[in-house]
Amino acid sequence: MIFSLREMEVFRLIMEKGSITGAAAALGVSQPSVSKTLQQAEERLGFKLFTRQRKRLIPTTEADTLLPEALGAFAAIEVVQRLAGDLRTGRSGLLRIAVTPTLAHGLAPRAVALFCGERPKAKVDLQVAGIREATRLVLDHRVDFGLILGTVGDPRLIVRDVIALPLGCVLPKDHPLCRKKVIRPRDLDGHSIISVSRDSPAGESIVRAFEAENVPLSLAIETNQSSVATALAAAGVGVAVLEGFSVLAAASQGLQTRPFAPRVMLYARILFSRQKALSNLANGFLEALERSARIADVAVKLE
Repeated sequence: MIFSLREMEVFRLIMEKGSITGAAAALGVSQPSVSKTLQQAEERLGFKLFTRQRKRLIPTTEADTLLPEALGAFAAIEVVQRLAGDLRTGRSGLLRIAVTPTLAHGLAPRAVALFCGERPKAKVDLQVAGIREATRLVLDHRVDFGLILGTVGDPRLIVRDVIALPLGCVLPKDHPLCRKKVIRPRDLDGHSIISVSRDSPAGESIVRAFEAENVPLSLAIETNQSSVATALAAAGVGVAVLEGFSVLAAASQGLQTRPFAPRVMLYARILFSRQKALSNLANGFLEALERSARIADVAVKLE
């Protein structure tokens, strides 16, 4: 290296302070130490940086030419240091998350709002994907972690439960069942029922709930998106029976919602690769996610 960082720093301070004495004071070292460093710098560079005139240091043409580049280098170093500090504390960087559609409309937005509110420098890439796609993205290390509704049995993954919410109903305004505090399968007899696909985790749970009550499940409308089911209920098409995350999202929009019995819980889970440690930024989001889950849990209990 022709010009070390220490030599560059001494050069910058001498230019700024106008003397070796001033540079030494700024650095908290002796004047001889600064003089020695300056001499070493000039030897490395092969030209003089200063000349002496009546005990004053006068910058050479080479020094004046070099100064803007030196200042630019220090500015770049400061940017790197600030970024490293932000990354260390989890305040900055890019966070990539794969989330299943239901949670993309329910739990995830609450967590993102908390996370970004506390870390305005951070960026979030939220990819909506099914369970299989989310699992593949995590295993391929194309996302930091996945947020899913359902189960995954891959030994290459670490799976952690975040929260479980019960099934619930979203009703059209002024629907007759709005008079009930809790809705059971038999209450839905004769009403148009809307729900998600039977082969989804939520759909399977709804089928089992009706079977447990010995009530046939006759869906008027079946969709692969819980948000669509919610919109259909809001439009007056029928009663949507959904997992709690979608019901919670519907309630936040001012829609009519009711608990469903029997009580059936569905778990939101995070999954991440055993081969890749979570970043400080990812851990910060998981903390925000857990806080959002606690808020959601309280909201459900207050219904």
